[in-house]
Amino acid sequence: MLMQIIKYFMLFLILIGCTLLGRYISRKYVLRVKELEEIKNALNMFKSKIKFTYEPIPEIFDEIAKNTTNSVAQIFQKSKEKMQTTTANIAWEEAIDESENNLTKEDKYVLKTLSKLLGQTDVEGQTSQIEITQKFLETQLKEAQEQKEKNEKLYSKLGTTIGLAIVIILC
Repeated sequence: MLMQIIKYFMLFLILIGCTLLGRYISRKYVLRVKELEEIKNALNMFKSKIKFTYEPIPEIFDEIAKNTTNSVAQIFQKSKEKMQTTTANIAWEEAIDESENNLTKEDKYVLKTLSKLLGQTDVEGQTSQIEITQKFLETQLKEAQEQKEKNEKLYSKLGTTIGLAIVIILC
């Protein structure tokens, strides 16, 4: 009797574990969309600040870091810190590489395009580079939303289905 209870408990844990794993994988798609939207908003703020306030880039990045979520704020905060020892464009690229988020390599590549003129040209040059980056980012955001719609339910249900299949096999 005790062995049966332990067996069913272990099978229940397998089912729960597989379901949670599926949901964990599906959550990455949701978080990627949220992070891309947050970055898009942060770049709008950056463009406005450069255009109208003429504040130095580190100060703008500090303000953006305070007004965004953790994973996106991390990029701007690290970039601001690195600007104390290196140029703005190198600091931006390194901050993107070191950031821990749900962005893909393509997303990071798009964000790195911003670094080309960052801190090296006048206000117009920098705002036009931000706009170019925003257009590329819009494409990435559409792709991320399509992947989210396609894969979120898939992985969530797949985890539960695999868990149920393992439970059935082991019974």
